[in-house]
Amino acid sequence: MFNHIAKVVPNLFTIGNLLCGVLSITFNMSSFYQTASILIFISAILDLFDGRIARKLKVNSEFGVELDSLADIVSFGVAPALLFHSLAQPSVLASLAFFLFPTMGALRLAKFSVKPTIGYFRGLPIPAAGLPLAGMGLFLYSNVWITLILALLMVSPIRVKKF
Repeated sequence: MFNHIAKVVPNLFTIGNLLCGVLSITFNMSSFYQTASILIFISAILDLFDGRIARKLKVNSEFGVELDSLADIVSFGVAPALLFHSLAQPSVLASLAFFLFPTMGALRLAKFSVKPTIGYFRGLPIPAAGLPLAGMGLFLYSNVWITLILALLMVSPIRVKKF
């Protein structure tokens, strides 16, 4: 019984991450931008704990890893991109940043899923890219260049130490 419950607990955190991402999108669509930003930060807290809890309880699974990636693309790719798009001045460059951000995030997650690294991430992890956009959203600010740079850093060859 305990083992079954232990397997479910990390996935509940991941689903919480996903639901916060979906709620962020919903609040964004209703023009509650700061609430949308806060929900992205709550997603990050839940994302931080899901993997740690799974490792602590020794219940790591491929299912959990894939669910985490799907939740991350919503919470740290789509939700921050929509927040950026809602706050940005309309332009071709803003549209490019809006499309590139979640696309590069998905590519980065897929690349890591196929070829995981030990001790470091190759490319900026998607939460580390999405959180600055959420932070800017708290102040009702957007910046096309920062968004583009973050998008490109996700698929860059830079190494980021895991913590």
